[in-house]
Amino acid sequence: MAKSILAVDDSGSLRQMVVFSLRAAGYQVTEAVDGQDGLDKAKTQVFDLVLTDQNMPRMDGLMLIRSLRQLPTYQKVPILMLTTESSDEMKAKGRAAGANGWLVKPFDPNRLTEVVKKVIG
Repeated sequence: MAKSILAVDDSGSLRQMVVFSLRAAGYQVTEAVDGQDGLDKAKTQVFDLVLTDQNMPRMDGLMLIRSLRQLPTYQKVPILMLTTESSDEMKAKGRAAGANGWLVKPFDPNRLTEVVKKVIG
């Protein structure tokens, strides 16, 4: 059975690139349009990995990570940030919230797939 990934980003074009890259690598990908949508979907299904943007309407990536980490089913699920934010301060905030890794946009689809494979196989 394919590993499932929740891809959370308010940019439709970026989500399409992520979905295309990860589905081509054999993953099952569900899209969410912002952090609140991602949290709602995470409450109805447990994903093997969450990939989230930082800057989104309604709920940003850090708040999404903190909210997911409060759910028993998401305490150990890997969460990666995929964002334009690359400062050390923001990365530290991501780690403190519970992010397991950080990828900076624009992303290389091959690098994304490599990182996802390392994290969930």
